[in-house]
Amino acid sequence: MTRCLELGIDCVAVADHNTIAGALKLREIAPFKVIVAEEIATPAGEVMGLFLSEGIRSGVSAQEAISLIRDQGGLVAIPHPFGRSLPWQARVLTSTEILSRVDIIEAYNSRTPFSGSIRRAEMLAKEQRKAASAGSDAHTLGEIGRAYVEMPEFDGPGDFLNSLAQGKIFGQRSGYLIHLASTWAKIRNHAIGRPLPSRL
Repeated sequence: MTRCLELGIDCVAVADHNTIAGALKLREIAPFKVIVAEEIATPAGEVMGLFLSEGIRSGVSAQEAISLIRDQGGLVAIPHPFGRSLPWQARVLTSTEILSRVDIIEAYNSRTPFSGSIRRAEMLAKEQRKAASAGSDAHTLGEIGRAYVEMPEFDGPGDFLNSLAQGKIFGQRSGYLIHLASTWAKIRNHAIGRPLPSRL
């Protein structure tokens, strides 16, 4: 929270892996707007739900994850569609069947290692006429704010989509060493039984 305030961030979506507990906790204490989100692990890759009130278990199909997000009145996003997914996973998540039910495509992700993958995500959002978002995918404090969208104020999921469509994306890619830092954090947290770090 302190890092967000230092950077002048007045709204953040917190998307932990397979839980909304951290997002709910931050929403209780933060002096700025917090969107409760979750990055859900499916056999086809990760699907993100925004504006959630309940967590969604990992391991469900991409189609079921989307239905469960919709049941809550949430928005469906595909994070880093070409950034870190296996090729067959990217094909599933960018298929006509899935994209017809998606609201948002993450066009810029700071942890995506290759600029070509970012360009492909940007083009996909344009071709599919989907709202384009950006995410720091922050697993460490120093990564917060590396990618963001400047957009008008909004009230609720529908208004969020309208504002996002008017937004402007800014971003810087995180260095390769940052992946080593988060890999070490995962190993350490697993060893002491802590959950994965939050994604901002």
